[in-house]
This record gives sequence, structure tokens and C-alpha cells, in this order.
Amino acid sequence: MTETTTISAMVRDRAGKGAARATRRAGHIPGVIYGGKQPPICISVEPKWLKIEMLKPGFLTRLFNIDLGKDGTHRTLPRDVQLDPVTDQPLHVDFMRVTGESVVHVAVPVSFINEGLSPGLKRGGVLNIVRHEIELYCKPDDIPHSLVVDLAGLDIGDSVHISHIKLPAGATPTITDRDFTVASVAAPTVTRGGEAGA
Repeated sequence: MTETTTISAMVRDRAGKGAARATRRAGHIPGVIYGGKQPPICISVEPKWLKIEMLKPGFLTRLFNIDLGKDGTHRTLPRDVQLDPVTDQPLHVDFMRVTGESVVHVAVPVSFINEGLSPGLKRGGVLNIVRHEIELYCKPDDIPHSLVVDLAGLDIGDSVHISHIKLPAGATPTITDRDFTVASVAAPTVTRGGEAGA
């Protein structure tokens, strides 16, 4: 189950590029909360908080309760962060309201375990990662931190497909027309002598 973090934010009175620039000049990051059959709310958040949370794994797959004081608390999922193309500093953040029954589209990172138990990797094979993330449809409370691929027993030439990965109950991949490859163990491309392998 995905974790939920509570943060405080302030409501902004005005929307638009001018208001957003004014918010940034005041030392805050402009944002918006939308969806859930409610009108959008323009907000501003602390840059320090946003940068810390963005450095944690899976920012766009984690739930946030945004406390707006007298304007209530909104359960949300981050949908987008716009970054300055030069400095990579956040310029704007979007949050989508969710409920326990919402179905959301998320990109979940893939993690790999038991590399040492793979005969193929022990013999010099190379782990070829085809997908670092897998896009899923699932309920917000069921968003996993990562999807785990167990490499134990994999030999050179073996592949891991989406059907080999345990998904949360009710979660489905966005790609449903094929059993797509997530990773494979490939033969080494260079021999000890430095020559290209067959």
C-alpha cells in the first residue's frame, strides 16, 4: 500500500502566469489541485518541502493529504512537476484529487533482487533492463512502491515478462495485448581477450 504524507499549503487568490510568477517571487512554488468533480484550487507550497519529496523514490506514485486550513484537506496524487530547463528547479506542481475508489494511471519503478542467485549473471551474462517503469491502472491505496523482479534461477537467454511479476490486487498493466518483456539475461558481448563475443 502506498504511503500518505500530509503537507500544508496556502490557497492562491488568482490563477494565470502573472500570479504564478508573483508566487515564485514571494519564495513559493505555485500549484493546482484539480479533479474529483470539484473546481480546481490554486495553491502555493514551500520549495524546501517539494524538493525533499521529489528526491524520494516514486514521488508521482505517492499520496499526499494537502491541508489548506479553513479550506479543508484534499487527498491527492501528484500528476506533474514543471521544471526550469536550465536550473531544474520546480516551477509548478499539479495534484489530482483521489478517493479510495478512484482508478489512476501510474508509472511504477521496477526493482531487481537476487542477482547473485542468477546462473546467467554469475557466468558473465548481462542484465538487459527493457522497462525501468511499468505503467499500471490501480486504486490509489494499492499503488506499490515498486514492482519486484526476482532474478534467481535465470540463465543466459532467459527473459522476465509482465506475467511473471506479482501485481497488487485489482491492478492491471496499461498494455494488455501482449505479455511484454521487462528484462532479460543476455550473453556477454566481450570476451576476456577483449574481442567481441559471438
